[in-house]
Amino acid sequence: MGKRFTATDRLKSFGYAFRGIGTMLKSQHNAWIHAVATVVVVAAGFGFELDRVEWCLVILAIVSVWTAEALNTAFELLCDVASPEYHPLVEKAKDVAAGAVLFCAIGAGLIGLLVFA
Repeated sequence: MGKRFTATDRLKSFGYAFRGIGTMLKSQHNAWIHAVATVVVVAAGFGFELDRVEWCLVILAIVSVWTAEALNTAFELLCDVASPEYHPLVEKAKDVAAGAVLFCAIGAGLIGLLVFA
């Protein structure tokens, strides 16, 4: 039988999640670019007085980029453990994961153009 649900364990899980976000911000330069972009876009959203649907699109775009960056960071860290020495397939896997972040960032940029232009 699995472990019982406790409120303390749920609170600890939030702590682990925030620690993970901290790790991403400390180790990934692009996360800081995403952070600045997030602040600029949210400020612009208030300035342009976006409606509810526009906010939903902007929030979805922001969350997709942050999620892709977090998954890419986790993937890179796991790759570094699994293959500390250079391996061409690990390099390709990391490149593909980085490409996923780029796809999300381009999509978010296009959403921004449609919403703000």
